[in-house]
Amino acid sequence: MRNPAKYLALLLLPVMLSGCQTDDAGSSLSFSSAGNANQPFPGNYRAEILSFMHTYLNNPVGVREAEIADPVQRTVGGRPRYVSCLRFADRKSDGTYREPRVRAILFVDGRLDRIIADPGDECAGAVYAPFPELEKMQP
Repeated sequence: MRNPAKYLALLLLPVMLSGCQTDDAGSSLSFSSAGNANQPFPGNYRAEILSFMHTYLNNPVGVREAEIADPVQRTVGGRPRYVSCLRFADRKSDGTYREPRVRAILFVDGRLDRIIADPGDECAGAVYAPFPELEKMQP
């Protein structure tokens, strides 16, 4: 044994990595300082969503029927998160439009964290208002 510290580190690696495991299969790791505490309201949510949708959509031009719901605090994956719901019809590559679809946008510590493509309870009862900024996006 030339370097016992090296072998000790290799033996402890699985133990250290087990601390990174999440408590349920659907949640992701969060390095938030307020992981389970009340979350701050995402004051700049409209601009963050627009910026994100610019990269999320294959063709951000010509979105129709865009509507947004103000963020509300919901429990997602056992943690309080602000959720804003978005409904829109985007253009396919052949120029036709998809049926309007709904996406849930999650915020952690007041910042956009991720999008949920098939929201269930996250967008139940959402009150939508027109979101013309999404319809006016340019490439």
